[in-house]
Amino acid sequence: MRRYRQQSLRQSGRDYRRLPRTASNRRAKSSRQRTPLARACNNVVMDESLSLWALFASSFLAATLLPGGSEAVLFGVLKIHPQQYWLALAVATLGNTLGGMSSYLIGRLFPQKLTPHNEKYLAGLRRYGAPALLAAWVPVIGDPLCVAAGWLRMNPWWSALFMAIGKFARYWVVAGIAA
Repeated sequence: MRRYRQQSLRQSGRDYRRLPRTASNRRAKSSRQRTPLARACNNVVMDESLSLWALFASSFLAATLLPGGSEAVLFGVLKIHPQQYWLALAVATLGNTLGGMSSYLIGRLFPQKLTPHNEKYLAGLRRYGAPALLAAWVPVIGDPLCVAAGWLRMNPWWSALFMAIGKFARYWVVAGIAA
């Protein structure tokens, strides 16, 4: 609209830079002085479905071998949308469990070649089996634990169940703090 107005003023021979100072002109000038990111983030509150998708993506990526944490995203979602408590908890748990299962699948794709070095580290996981995946939420050991469970060809259903229970417990604590 503004460009069209400037073009019509140029064609008429008037100087478009000397427009009368109206409220719309002042707003346009003040918005031009701010950066595009500042204009985009001005009073933006994510709607419920978009925030849940962001929560799912962050929890999925946090459970893979990529670095990142989804607890802060869950905390933020629950602060903005407290009525979404159980749904946000379920979405975060589902995303994190599916991310853990993707690590499980990566381990399953590796060929099984046992060396004395591998056997030493995998003895505990073999001893406890799938219930050891209750600790899949622990930051440093969780991702390698999921990969090792896939490499050992543990039952995927039991692995997913124990992963989900452990990850749900962690998110439940974070959600309790947020509420």
